Amino acid sequence: MKKTSLSLELAGKTLTLQSGELAHQATISVLGRLGDTMVLVTIVEGKIREDLGYFPLGVEYIERLYAGGRIKGSRWVKREGRPSDDSVLTARLIDRSIRPLFPKEYKNEVQIIVTVLSVDGENEPDVLSIIATSAALAISKIPWNGPIGAIRMGFVKEKNNGKGELLVNPSPSELGLSELDIVASQTKEKTVMLEAGARQASEEIVLSAIKKAHEENNKIIAFIEEFREKVGAKKNVVSADTLLAEIVSKIEKSYKQELISFISSRATKESNGGEFDSLIDKIFGEEQMQASNSAVDKKIVAKAVEHVFFKSIREDILKTEKRPDGRKIDEVRPIDGQVSILPRTHGSALFQRGDTQALTVVTLGSPRLEQLIESAEGEESKRYIHHYSMPPYSVGETGRIGVPSRREIGHGALAERALLPVIPKQEKFPYTIRVVSEILSSNGSTSMASVCGSTLALMDAGVPINKPVTGIAMGMVSDESKYIILTDILGLEDFAGDMDFKVAGTEGGITAIQLDVKIPGLTLVQIAETLERAKAARLFILEKIKSVLAVSRARVSQFAPKIELLHIPVEKIGEVIGPGGRVIRSIIAETGATVDVEDDGTVTVSGTTEESVAKAVEWVKGLTREVKAGEEFEGTVKRILPFGAFVEILPGKEGMVHVSQMSTGFVKNPEDVVKIGQKVKVRVAEIDEQDRINLSMLFGPKISEAGQERRPLPNRPPTHPLSMQLRRERAGAGNWRGKTSRPRFRKVRY
Repeated sequence: MKKTSLSLELAGKTLTLQSGELAHQATISVLGRLGDTMVLVTIVEGKIREDLGYFPLGVEYIERLYAGGRIKGSRWVKREGRPSDDSVLTARLIDRSIRPLFPKEYKNEVQIIVTVLSVDGENEPDVLSIIATSAALAISKIPWNGPIGAIRMGFVKEKNNGKGELLVNPSPSELGLSELDIVASQTKEKTVMLEAGARQASEEIVLSAIKKAHEENNKIIAFIEEFREKVGAKKNVVSADTLLAEIVSKIEKSYKQELISFISSRATKESNGGEFDSLIDKIFGEEQMQASNSAVDKKIVAKAVEHVFFKSIREDILKTEKRPDGRKIDEVRPIDGQVSILPRTHGSALFQRGDTQALTVVTLGSPRLEQLIESAEGEESKRYIHHYSMPPYSVGETGRIGVPSRREIGHGALAERALLPVIPKQEKFPYTIRVVSEILSSNGSTSMASVCGSTLALMDAGVPINKPVTGIAMGMVSDESKYIILTDILGLEDFAGDMDFKVAGTEGGITAIQLDVKIPGLTLVQIAETLERAKAARLFILEKIKSVLAVSRARVSQFAPKIELLHIPVEKIGEVIGPGGRVIRSIIAETGATVDVEDDGTVTVSGTTEESVAKAVEWVKGLTREVKAGEEFEGTVKRILPFGAFVEILPGKEGMVHVSQMSTGFVKNPEDVVKIGQKVKVRVAEIDEQDRINLSMLFGPKISEAGQERRPLPNRPPTHPLSMQLRRERAGAGNWRGKTSRPRFRKVRY
């Protein structure tokens, strides 16, 4: 294939697709570029896998650190390790965008590998990867009903005289101001995939963003079609599976009623699937199956039985609006919630909707425990972390336990995105927050159950969230002439239906959306109706949540660490740390609290008791407080020298009382007046030109008697050279770096 390149102006930036130069051994490859961000998409078509009961599509997203000119920070390991969570989520984003458009009869192995070659920090590689993958599939011989376009949309409500303005393909800096971050993958007529995070955006804003995205995506689709005309290959033809159609026809005639009888039991989990397997064995053993075609095997029979089973569910809903468990189409299953069910955790909740049950646990920690993320675009930090676990017993099966699956990573990220907009700022709640959702039982929409359970657990932990967040999964069944939107879908309705449309939010608006479809997409009208129904369901669940726990608890758990945040002037950092870290180590050793000092003057004090934290906080405040002449203190004598005594007036801050300031009479030896450890009342007489604190033990009439107002305070002895060296060290201590000082990272956007 000869080298071919084509460009398009997209939202003020140049999008370029190129083929024919790289990765010649692959079935097809496309190099995509947007600004200085570049990705290479390679696709290899493998052999037919009739032995599998699913389409063997694999999507891998590989992010190389060299793309951003970075070397891995680990001292020993410099090679990239397992894919990061962000890489897994981007791979899922691509997979969900393209999978619905493959013919159902197509069974060849297809492996898509997207390699990020360059990032510029302004153009996200995820959307570019979807576009380049769409282009590669479009020009390949692989049967696929594309192309699609993909675009990211934002919304800034302060623009356009307060009316708000939609942003097409916004940069990361623009997204920082945006109320919405939505990625839409669309064909010419329909929406195939949505992934969104929002700061309580209204349904109207979301719909307008999807509509605007469709306009932009049609430009991208036309661009890809022009690219296909230049280099596209003729598509392979996929034949219909006549054997499967024959078996389906026989099952519908002879066994449909037996299959229908399983629907209600499977919907309510009364059946563990054993009876269903027995029916498959029975049908496979029938002579009519064996006599018609010797090529019939048990896997084909099982696939045909499943086809008829799901078709029966769809027909019942479309014709009679009868759902497998007997609910109305807009009815939410029974809801139950509990909090504080685990005695030693910082916060816990159990949320149950029908047979779906999620246990969520919150753990609070010091800011130093925030997650550091290394990518080609730089280093980031996360102080709110949400993990999701779905063990095999939750669906009554045996299975592997270990590394989280892509699905578990995706569901955890969705719940995290849904709750992130209501998590308080660090200044208000200076904790690192880790939430873990354990799925104990699954029968539809466990990710949205995780959102609801996590809301309760966060409030139980005393996290002052802005508003409670709830979520619901919506489904749909349709034929050529009719569609029905379903609220709170069961597992059966998910498998048999056309979509899984998850919407999370507060009473004020949407915080997260995730749409997967099994058909060639949804119309804007269908999306609008789904969002409207989802809002009603969210508000219904919200009332149930409030009945369990209406607001966050006033205090964190007694088992949670106690944390306080301070802000000190940057020039005072050296005084808190001290020469070689001496002062801060003393604070930690004597109080038992942990003290973290950031380069911007943020000081975080954490400990197991409120007393230790309060003591450390007072110490830090004392070190950084500006002492003024005339102030009075009760201090402790720390050192005695021939010419006077040093008194600690604040934690870590000392001043000197000269012998002439100890009494109205002559004092030959300071030890005649004070002893080490003695509490004495002193006043600040002056702050000299070297910022040293001169103290006096003389008050009121004694000052006049001694004539102190008429004579200046005596000068201190010349500073010893060693003391000058220590002073220089202290002056430069603001640059001291150690375990108590960490570099700042840009924060993760949702």
